[in-house]
Amino acid sequence: MFVWGDLMQFHVQETMSKGLKAKVDESIDVTALFEGRSDVISKGPLHVSLQVIGNEGGITVDGELSIDWELACSRCLDPVKEHTVIPFFEQFKPASESDEGESDDEEDDVIAVAGDRLDLKPFVEEALQLFMPFAPLCSDDCKGLCQTCGQNLNEHTCGCKTERIDHRLAVLKDLFKEEQ
Repeated sequence: MFVWGDLMQFHVQETMSKGLKAKVDESIDVTALFEGRSDVISKGPLHVSLQVIGNEGGITVDGELSIDWELACSRCLDPVKEHTVIPFFEQFKPASESDEGESDDEEDDVIAVAGDRLDLKPFVEEALQLFMPFAPLCSDDCKGLCQTCGQNLNEHTCGCKTERIDHRLAVLKDLFKEEQ
């Protein structure tokens, strides 16, 4: 059932025809997925815990992914430690030529696999990227950075003017100053 020396790759036909069951417990290095991203400060390995079950109609993969990482707060950029648990459920079936023209609602949730090799790693990596925290916060009441000078307002207040004037009406702010 396992092929090519990787615990996340399976022979599709063999897994389906024999009704094989397998457990995948593996840690994956995901450093390359987040290379060049300044919002991801550090990341631990992605822990994968999946149950793979072959049956006559296809292959079902169910379980969860988890990762510990340090992300930049979306308001003040301070490091935020996060533990993310991602539920994972996918169904796979062998691709056939007749599948190309069909669009059955029930079949939309089933992923067609071309060839006899099912590699779960791309699906696991995609799930991680989709479930990544969108706007992590160091605290719910984070004040963020001053838009003028960049001071972290959680640490100190700054002397910058916080008065907001619509730029279209800015000319009117001095209109009555001359009369006084």
